[in-house]
Amino acid sequence: MENITNLDTRYNASEVEAAWYSRWWQHGCFRPELGSNKPTFTITIPPPNITGSLHMGHTLCYPVQDLIGRYRRLRGDNVLILPGQDHAGIATQSVVSKQLKAEGISPTQLGREKFVEKVWQWREKSGGMILHGFRRMGCGFDWDRERFTLDERYVRAVLTIFIDWFERGLIYRGKRVVNWDPVLQTSVSDIETERKQHKGKLYYIRYPFVDGSGEVTIATTRPETMLADVAVAVHPSDKRYTGLIGKNLRLPLMNREIPLIADTYPDPEFGSGAVKITPAHDPNDYEVGVRHKLEMPMMMDEQGKVTAFGGPYAGLDRHEARKRVVADLEEQGFLIKIEDHEIPLIVSERSGEVIEPLLSEQWFVKQTELAKPAIQSVLDGSISFVPDRYNRIFLDWMENIRDWNISRKLWWGHRIPIYYAEDGTFVAALSWDEAEKKAGKKIVRQDDEVLDTWFSSGLWPFATLGWPEQTEDLKNHYPTSVLVTDRNIINLWVARMIMMGLDQMKEIPFSKVLIHPTVLTEDGRRMSKSLGTGVDPEGVIDRVGADSLRYTLLSQAGSNQDIRYSEKRVDEARNFCNKIWNAARFLLMNLDEVPSEPGHLEDVDKWILSRLAATEAIARNAYDGFEMQDACQGLYRFFWSELCDWYIEVSKPRLNDPQMKKTPQWVLLRCFEAFLTMMHPVMPFITEEIYEKLPVQKKPDSPFIMHADWPSDLGKWRNEAIEHKIDRALAITRALRALRAELEIPAMTPAAEAYFVGDLAGVEDLVASQAWITTLKAGKPTARSISSSVEDIEIYLPFGEGIDVDKILQRLQREQEKLTKDATTLDARLNSPDFISRAKPEVVERDRELRESVAKQLEQTRERIKLFS
Repeated sequence: MENITNLDTRYNASEVEAAWYSRWWQHGCFRPELGSNKPTFTITIPPPNITGSLHMGHTLCYPVQDLIGRYRRLRGDNVLILPGQDHAGIATQSVVSKQLKAEGISPTQLGREKFVEKVWQWREKSGGMILHGFRRMGCGFDWDRERFTLDERYVRAVLTIFIDWFERGLIYRGKRVVNWDPVLQTSVSDIETERKQHKGKLYYIRYPFVDGSGEVTIATTRPETMLADVAVAVHPSDKRYTGLIGKNLRLPLMNREIPLIADTYPDPEFGSGAVKITPAHDPNDYEVGVRHKLEMPMMMDEQGKVTAFGGPYAGLDRHEARKRVVADLEEQGFLIKIEDHEIPLIVSERSGEVIEPLLSEQWFVKQTELAKPAIQSVLDGSISFVPDRYNRIFLDWMENIRDWNISRKLWWGHRIPIYYAEDGTFVAALSWDEAEKKAGKKIVRQDDEVLDTWFSSGLWPFATLGWPEQTEDLKNHYPTSVLVTDRNIINLWVARMIMMGLDQMKEIPFSKVLIHPTVLTEDGRRMSKSLGTGVDPEGVIDRVGADSLRYTLLSQAGSNQDIRYSEKRVDEARNFCNKIWNAARFLLMNLDEVPSEPGHLEDVDKWILSRLAATEAIARNAYDGFEMQDACQGLYRFFWSELCDWYIEVSKPRLNDPQMKKTPQWVLLRCFEAFLTMMHPVMPFITEEIYEKLPVQKKPDSPFIMHADWPSDLGKWRNEAIEHKIDRALAITRALRALRAELEIPAMTPAAEAYFVGDLAGVEDLVASQAWITTLKAGKPTARSISSSVEDIEIYLPFGEGIDVDKILQRLQREQEKLTKDATTLDARLNSPDFISRAKPEVVERDRELRESVAKQLEQTRERIKLFS
């Protein structure tokens, strides 16, 4: 029989992990079984950008999906986890443009067609780096089905839904205020922007009534936009403006008359209650403009320069325009004051430029009707979010949904399939030829813009499976089972997938949406390369292996939405791998043949099998509920604290006895096989490596642990009475060991005797052997001793010979001094009104609990000092 005694004491992750991933892939382990009658379980992974490289967020999001898939496979499902990548329009175009400029090549001079060719070349060379990272993490995705959002079949799916929606009147060309990047020269979605707090200014400006009867004070952070003001709005309930609604104000600097209007948008409790209305340069002002049918002139163009409408300021850059406007307002007596003010500045994620709200003609999708069935699917429970608080977040957004800007002024992406005739009329079509047939006239050009990346990725759950063709994959794997994603893209991506799936497939795209936690630094900051707080996952894998990194993150992942990465946790995870490895070496070195199930079990055997059954229930329920941390903690506790620390230690005498070893051998092998199977979704590599060496029955067509059966037959071993009996014995053992430590008797050095009062229910020998006591006697000792209690059992340990009482007393006195000092410090803090008022409530409560703990320890120490004095 093969064993692993020739392997290093410590698990060599780098060798094992590289070898196993290749074997899994070569044997088709990640492919679903064709023609299987098993229940299908499908995940289409969130497609990472082709510009991406592995970061710590990926090392949680994608292993979570792998964990779920591996678990469902063990439970008997036919699993497909379908990978792919997103073309990432703005991100990719930015990266390639910068690269070309560094080579002295202008993208504009290169032209659209050749630029797109350059992007494809870059994609072939560099676009798959992140997928390599997923493989290193052990993600068991079906790479034979890998998809890309610009694959030929995927493009056809995108064009098909666009044409359908256009012909149904859901897609239209219109003007709306959008996020405009003056550098990239395109509109961008909210997720492609960053909100930063900026120390700006708040400008108070005097707007006089035309008739000279008074004035209205306006406060703004963007004074240059006043050049395109068309009204000032106040709340209809604001009594300060009773009788003034409808009067005209004179717009400073521009000498235009604008009305004072009543609208519910202004907050009468804030400042003067009056708001300048610039519909072309603010989304809220735009809504006011629509309601009141106001003109929408633009004072700024797409380059960020003042238009001709800005009169004497025309041609100025927006930043220079602000300076000139403020100076002129002051010179002409319209500027009341300037205050320092914290401004939430919106900047482009890609260019770093300040985003301008800008009225722009774009392609839009009407979402109101599309949203209704999506809202209903969450209300009736067809789709549910985990944690469930995100149901409300989703519904709040959907119930107030606006039309979606889907066009981008880029070259890289899905070109909008709108074709124009010479007379300006246009049609939507799959190709130029089809467009001319539909139009019945000569087509002269195709729309220059491309679709928002979120439009094409919204089709991901069904376009990846072959839609609009009715493929076998589509029939077998749609709807998918669960979506695992980030909380920041619920509105941008999850909502669109639900709407598109229900509209095109007439079915929900998935029934569960699992929002995974965000990985933060050890001190709770956001991980970021630019901030210097990022950690390279591949460097961590090089050092400790993927299993250790997976366990570090997955053991914290569940309903909590922020977890913290630390090197200490990584090292603890690596130590856990080594513990598993060394225990496996111990097991195999103690097997001389495959043991048969014994006819008789000792209580300690029954106890560990009962704990195994309990652990299976914990792990199963935790995996089913996506509470990965509960599964990890339950498995860790069973393996380290119960199997290794207790059962193996208790069983060593029997393992060394030829007449008794068969029973603990069989129990250990049974526990190990079940533990490895349950641990496999979290730590796929080490569990597969050890499982291969175990002398257990494996499936002949697929001897891998990922194709083993979940240990669902353990319930027969559950015995709570035995658990209580042995757990109490172990608690008594721990208490005796603690007494030994107080007397400074070295571990494993036999103590002559100990005493107990109460009923030990036949576990005296177990307690004595594990507490290293030569004789355990009933009753109280007559000699000087220290004591403790466990439930209704009193235990005593006599001082015995060789106990250095003076040394122990000195130690206790030092402990007393330290505890007294700690108590004084905590009292000073808790008695300080300043601390109580300024500290967080949880910090105050923590200190109060700590003070109680110190008080108890101090009392116990004083009692011990009396005993030894």
